[in-house]
Amino acid sequence: MTEQYGITGTTAKDVSASVERAVADGALAPGAALPPVRRLAQDLGISPGTVATAYQELRRRGIVVTRGRGGTVVAPAPAVASRRPPPVPEGLRDLAGGLPDPAFLPDLLPPTRLSPGARPHRTAPRLPRLEDAVRQWLGADGVPVEHITFAHGALDLIGRLLSVELRPGDAVALEDPGYHHLLDLVTALGLRTLAVEVDGEGMRPESLRAALKAGVRAVVCSPRAQNPYGGYLSPARRDALVAVLAGAPDVLVVENDHAGAVSAAPLHSLTAGGHLGRWAHVATVTKYLGTDLRWAAAACDATTLARHDGRLLLTSGWVSHLLQETVLALMTDPATRALVERAGPTYAARRHALLDALARHGITAHGNSGMNVWVPVRDESAVVNGLRTHGWWVAAGARFRIGSTPGVRITTAALPEPEAPRLARDFAAALAESQTTYGG
Repeated sequence: MTEQYGITGTTAKDVSASVERAVADGALAPGAALPPVRRLAQDLGISPGTVATAYQELRRRGIVVTRGRGGTVVAPAPAVASRRPPPVPEGLRDLAGGLPDPAFLPDLLPPTRLSPGARPHRTAPRLPRLEDAVRQWLGADGVPVEHITFAHGALDLIGRLLSVELRPGDAVALEDPGYHHLLDLVTALGLRTLAVEVDGEGMRPESLRAALKAGVRAVVCSPRAQNPYGGYLSPARRDALVAVLAGAPDVLVVENDHAGAVSAAPLHSLTAGGHLGRWAHVATVTKYLGTDLRWAAAACDATTLARHDGRLLLTSGWVSHLLQETVLALMTDPATRALVERAGPTYAARRHALLDALARHGITAHGNSGMNVWVPVRDESAVVNGLRTHGWWVAAGARFRIGSTPGVRITTAALPEPEAPRLARDFAAALAESQTTYGG
């Protein structure tokens, strides 16, 4: 039996090393079952405790996972590539990118405050003035701001949190449909994804309760501008989700507020009131200060702060002070603030214009906040290709979905209101063509 698996050894260290070699050599492929603990112990002439310790170490390192009655199996190879969208064909109007309108982004000017030279960044990684600005920004919406940290964007921060809190094989509850890069990130970390259904008010409490019952170790959600569905938490939905999470105080809850000031929706944060045990509220500025500003702030509990900053210290060390100065200058600039204040209502008007135009054709669509509209369809490819013939390029929903029904995402941020009726007419024509071609 041991020859079949290529497993040898008389100590836990030797056994785990032999399994790892077999996986590296291809003798044990992803999904291959390892022998039960007692059987392998008998074959090797060692105690079951020694084998159990070896398997525990292999699980900790992400080489194997345990599937209940399915036993211990070799972990699937983690994804390292993201499901990137295809390039926009020449001559088409791009409504697939999820990006803001450049007309509402301020000019980025490099700061002159800092001079060249070495500074004690590792002992003072965050600019105190930017920390104060972040506390005012988040605290105004009821987010607890005693503990603040920075990172190189939301995904960088979320990825670091998940990597220090969870182990390969652990489960994470994610929105479905949800942000495709986040779905890919969780897979790349060797974690399992459990889908949580969403509607116009965000995660559905009963679906989240089922995910918690299934043993998730973390939950990642959007309080507003949910991508791609567009939902935002109402006070009632926020309270319902907090009540569900109260039964799982050790589960890390990460709230990703990626659109913030331009989401055209109030923030009803799960973190307000201090009811969560382990939590982080992540906020970014790329949607309204500039897509090249790879910076994010997070308010979190003390344990989460220590674990995040400890890992950051060992990797990049700190977020560039030049970047921090740029963000601070823009956040406190009156002209930039005025531009952002105009952007939010404009994005909302454009989004509603398309929703109303689609409704006039009997087409159901979703988009309560943010920059996107989600339209359920039967055949994503048929609709995408049909709209392409009319000069539009939209995003097929497959890369946003875990198990939810098909749909397409339309980014409305740069779609002027007068163009919404034409897009809606073309969408209706594409639906009719797909039904004729594919029999509905």
